[in-house]
Amino acid sequence: MILKLIPRDISWLSFNERVLQEAADKTVPLRERVKFLGIFSNNRDEFFRVRVASLKRMLQIETKMKMHSEKNPQKILDEVQRLNTEHQLAFERIWAEVLTELNKSNIFLKTDKQLNAEQKKFILDFFDNEISASIVPLMVENIKKFPNLRDKSIFLGVVMSKSTDRSARKYAIIEVPVAAMGSRFIVLPSKEGRHDIMLLEDAIKFNLPDIFSFMGYDEFQANVFKFTRDAELEIDNSDTTTIIQKLEKGLKNRKKGKPIRLAYDENIDPGFLEYLLTRLGLSKKDNITPGGSIHNFRHFMDFPSQVFTGKPKRRQPFLHPLLKDKRVSDVLMKQDVLLNFPYHSFTPVVDMIREAAFDPDVISIKIACYRLASQSKIINALVNAVRNGKEVTVMMELKARFDEEANLQWQQALTDVGARVLTGIPEMKVHSKICVIRKRVKGKMVHYGFVSTGNVNEKTARIYGDHSLLTSNRFIMADVNRIFNFLEKPDTGQHYLEKCRTLIPSPHYLRTELNKLIDHEINATRKGFYAEIILKMNSLADAKLIEKLTDAAKAGVVIKLIVRGIFCMQSENKKFKKPIKAISIIDEYLEHARVWVFHNRGDEKVFISSADWMIRNIEHRVEATCPVKSEILKKELIDILDIQLKDNTKARILNNKLDNEYVKRKNNKIVRSQEEIYNYLADKTY
Repeated sequence: MILKLIPRDISWLSFNERVLQEAADKTVPLRERVKFLGIFSNNRDEFFRVRVASLKRMLQIETKMKMHSEKNPQKILDEVQRLNTEHQLAFERIWAEVLTELNKSNIFLKTDKQLNAEQKKFILDFFDNEISASIVPLMVENIKKFPNLRDKSIFLGVVMSKSTDRSARKYAIIEVPVAAMGSRFIVLPSKEGRHDIMLLEDAIKFNLPDIFSFMGYDEFQANVFKFTRDAELEIDNSDTTTIIQKLEKGLKNRKKGKPIRLAYDENIDPGFLEYLLTRLGLSKKDNITPGGSIHNFRHFMDFPSQVFTGKPKRRQPFLHPLLKDKRVSDVLMKQDVLLNFPYHSFTPVVDMIREAAFDPDVISIKIACYRLASQSKIINALVNAVRNGKEVTVMMELKARFDEEANLQWQQALTDVGARVLTGIPEMKVHSKICVIRKRVKGKMVHYGFVSTGNVNEKTARIYGDHSLLTSNRFIMADVNRIFNFLEKPDTGQHYLEKCRTLIPSPHYLRTELNKLIDHEINATRKGFYAEIILKMNSLADAKLIEKLTDAAKAGVVIKLIVRGIFCMQSENKKFKKPIKAISIIDEYLEHARVWVFHNRGDEKVFISSADWMIRNIEHRVEATCPVKSEILKKELIDILDIQLKDNTKARILNNKLDNEYVKRKNNKIVRSQEEIYNYLADKTY
């Protein structure tokens, strides 16, 4: 059977369209609508850096790359271009609507041509005192080799001329120094009850006569542009150079990656645009995207919050009731605890490491880190643990995309104090979220720790929906130890993964176990028993597992899917005995958890995992999938999934067209799952 799949990249663009829907939704608070525009923009930039760049490389080498199922990259690139244009038009329309709403709330974005006398003086002084030292104009026509402009930055393309001779034109490029300034937004002096804001690039435009005063030009046109580089790291594993040295070299090369997309103000000078395309080596066949005067909307995720009236309505996380006024390790010796972020506080995870750092009975701590907070309390606790004589082993995945530089810094900080830092496996990422702490209790060694679906990151734990199982279950902890043994000896330690009896590790073993679990449901329905599979994850893209789910649906297994992002399955098929329910929830929190439930004739098997159903997670990453043994916690997870499956406010239907229709309300009851889950957990007793 040739299985028809939705192309992964087209599916991803459909997901980002759902993010844009949130920005368009007038029931979403205005500050959140602005933020969703920023998230959409940031997502799209990363998509071009990684996925479009990969498709272009596939086209160049004319072969199918390992781990990718695309057979016609040019066709996909053409569709990406079409959808990108469509989304850009929608983005501009939504931004115009949001801007109108901002104005109604007395929030105004002022350009360099809209300042009153007081604001003009303020910007002149602000430029002299704060901005000018960071401005370095590039007279690009005088530079033989075009400068290596930085990705993720925005630039002003400046055209200078003289009123007495407009044919005497000069080009210059100015990088807008957002990073150096710390913000792109300048709050201007304004009347009481009104908030005027100026973008950094407009402040620079206002001061162009001063910047170029020595050149004798008196007319200036300046427009924003940005470009996106290929962000894939090519790391050569054929020599003996350390992974750290290879990564540092790869990061330097990333900054020189080939430009694959240009976005610009549609009012840009045509002559300057042609010049820019030529010097960047781009043609109009590439992803050349005209738009409004504002680009790099990702900065709008940090739009000044003080200009909005009222406090944000975001619900605050609360401490898990079992952990109030108790040592985390004392509780875990008696029972498992399931933390459900961002509803539950992340503090107990930090506390668990912090307690272990000072506990004289703790011998060692082993933890796997993928993405960490910029001011990581976890790292601070680990550093203190080393200083207190504990054996600390940290698996620091240096290849976590776009967090490589930060992880290199954490690696150095930990190494400096004497921790043992594992830095990954060639051609494979370590994506599992696991921890094991070894402690001597009454003369015996006990182990406790966690297996999680999300990163060990106190910042993202406030906005990402994830689950972390804190446990001292000796079978789970034994397998966590085995995974660390493998990570310490990846060349010769494959047998450690093979010996796992409770956790299901990737690579090599997860696919086999998933096939068995699905087959068990198929066999049950064929024998007349009720059979059901509920799957929640970020992405469903693995062709073989999709085929297996298709077989299950044809056999009569009830299948319910909650997939936030990539969704490659054709969920509608006349041959399915029971229609598949497939939804995606985009709301205030980012749904990041992976939870799988197999009915198993009423004795449900429930798993949490770090792995999505993608080839890379199944075959090319070290992942950990953990069964939940506690009946109380199994029910808790199933209850949460049931609430999400009833969402009729933020859930979109994942059909074959991926047209992102909202789930229709069959009655007057409104169910917004993230609010319902918060209330469910807040009222829960143990």
